[in-house]
Amino acid sequence: MVAAAKLTKTQRSFGALQDFASASRGMLERLGGAGAADEPLLRAPETDAKLVYVLIVGNRGLCGTYNSALLKALQELAEAERELAGDADKEISLVVCGRWGREQIAALGLPVLRRFAVSDVPTAAEAEEISAYLQELYLGGAADRIVVVHQNFRSVLSQIPTARALLPLELPEGGAAADVIYEPDPASLLHTLLEQTLLGGVHAALLEARAAEHAARMTAMAAASDNTDELIAELSLKLNHARQAAITTEIAEISGGAAALKDKR
Repeated sequence: MVAAAKLTKTQRSFGALQDFASASRGMLERLGGAGAADEPLLRAPETDAKLVYVLIVGNRGLCGTYNSALLKALQELAEAERELAGDADKEISLVVCGRWGREQIAALGLPVLRRFAVSDVPTAAEAEEISAYLQELYLGGAADRIVVVHQNFRSVLSQIPTARALLPLELPEGGAAADVIYEPDPASLLHTLLEQTLLGGVHAALLEARAAEHAARMTAMAAASDNTDELIAELSLKLNHARQAAITTEIAEISGGAAALKDKR
């Protein structure tokens, strides 16, 4: 019941964020790439040696295979990246969002750059802190590519591990509108919109991951409750059988004792 209430709040926040993201995308399309030549958030680095995964795990267990499936998917992604790089040096590190699994994540053998605490219904302030840190990593040269890995919420019964690129950003297709006056200038406007796009992408990933976690916990707890009911019924039946057998034995002993006394008399 608690997970269901949190899932409703998360889905409501995710719906509002989608409206904001759609409006921002429309503004980027109208901007049409003006000022994109010198924008660092769009410029891909010359090498792809430093890869950072933003791993969004749950805050606790009791949610089935939600976290373990996510770690397995991350491990497969890291192995595929290393095979693709071949003999080239490939630095893979993590930024972890969520409180679960310090020991399990450490077992992957990937260095953790930073951990962020994320609430059960992620806020824009939490997403802004993470977004600012990722932007700092990318612009400072500590990351050539940043990819977020989280559980994709398809339905209450279905969550799929998903990887999506965060940085570098890509502009949507569109042409510059001729009847638009830019203030202060196209480059500044583009940079602000791209920062909002990155923030929206991080916030959307957090909300979707938390929605998937709450849904997985609902399913796991429902299955646990059903299994408990079946176990109680099975044990009650066994208890009744044992009690009946004990009563039958006592009756037989009393009857045997009474018959022995009668014979003796």
